[in-house]
Amino acid sequence: MKKKDRMLVIDDEPSMQEVLKKLLKDDGYEVTVASSGKEGLQKLEQSGYDLVICDVMMPDMNGLQTLEEIKRLDPEQMVIMITAYGSVEDAISAIKGGAFDYITRPYKNEVVLNAVRRAIQQKCLIEENINLRSILKQYRFEDMVGKNKMMQDVFKLILKVAPSKSTVLIEGESGTGKELVATAIHQNSPRASKSFVVVNCGTVPADLLESNLFGHVKGAFTGAISSKRGLFEVADGGSIFFDEIGNINLETQAKLLRVMQEKKFMRLGGVDNIQVDVRIIAATNKNLKDMMESGEFREDLFYRLNVINIKLPTLQKRKDDIPLLVSHFLQKYCQENNKKLCHITPEAMAYLWSYHWPGNVRELENIIERAVVLSTSSIIGKELLPDYIINPTVSVSYSLKFPSDSLSFKDMVHEFEKKLVLNSLKMANGVQKKAAELLNVKPTTFSEMLKRLNIANK
Repeated sequence: MKKKDRMLVIDDEPSMQEVLKKLLKDDGYEVTVASSGKEGLQKLEQSGYDLVICDVMMPDMNGLQTLEEIKRLDPEQMVIMITAYGSVEDAISAIKGGAFDYITRPYKNEVVLNAVRRAIQQKCLIEENINLRSILKQYRFEDMVGKNKMMQDVFKLILKVAPSKSTVLIEGESGTGKELVATAIHQNSPRASKSFVVVNCGTVPADLLESNLFGHVKGAFTGAISSKRGLFEVADGGSIFFDEIGNINLETQAKLLRVMQEKKFMRLGGVDNIQVDVRIIAATNKNLKDMMESGEFREDLFYRLNVINIKLPTLQKRKDDIPLLVSHFLQKYCQENNKKLCHITPEAMAYLWSYHWPGNVRELENIIERAVVLSTSSIIGKELLPDYIINPTVSVSYSLKFPSDSLSFKDMVHEFEKKLVLNSLKMANGVQKKAAELLNVKPTTFSEMLKRLNIANK
């Protein structure tokens, strides 16, 4: 049997006490009355109440003073104030003092009951969010969150491999948190006090990538007016993370393999070997085995990289983590935007739960950040979610051919992806950043897709 919500009515007029007591009892609430602010505070100290209804006009300690003391005892206590008709100043003061709502006297019964129901609903919402934050502390690892078994296994694996010198290959779709895993490995290793260098392989041209990795000597190429250290030297004693390593060309792959084997390299244009001690962590959203078969990725480099393999699940496969992730991102972005900690409604959470998340955790984070920035209260409701979350539609107007002797499944997927990208560019009038937003991917990821699909954006 559901526990009755407990009400405390503070009013110095016995007749008003009885009216409110009967009204609330008839609606299924358990009611206690107090004849003064002081008596009401004593009862609150002795026992907890789901809601306090307090009159403003009382002798000795008035309602606003009582409200101040109630909030000092418990900042989360739900309070509804009763003010005289037309007393706008009292109403404003009550809301500023932390009251959930105010009711003007004389009032209609339904007005009181509606305010009470909304206050109880708000209290339940806050309690659910507080409970989520409590659970979050148990299932937070570094900047990652997850109670799902697959993520718990990832956390355990990170702790096992972090102390070693072994190379790690992290596999997962865009937005699953590969860089967070790499960072956690470094931070939990003996190298934590040294540099952690991130190399985004998908956004740097091949010749510039080599110069960045290995450095160059003065005069090595046009514009090399002085010698420059490479990222391998910067990372000496620490770790270097190759994000989307499948985008490195074969020539650079060969040079990377040599560094991994011999622990030394030459700067571009140089003749001296430079010895380094660097742990390599790599990540990919591509199938490197398929790339090996097609000759796009060196087999010997793959096996050098794939000493320890960590596979990250999509958000679709770990939907039970969505409430914890939402709570984590609400805390993060409320703090960043200097806002009171927000609470998400069950209705909004249900929409997030039912969405299919093609952009994974990164997409969820972006949506929560947007909601916090746009919010004008501490409540995140469905109206703050993007329309495509509230009204999901699947609209694919492309005609697909079935596999035949001339068209494999892989070719079909490639062709469909290409049409999606071209369509997004068309809708965005050729603006890559906007097209990336339409597909819910990072601009850098979209740029990689253009290169991989051989699409020239004019």
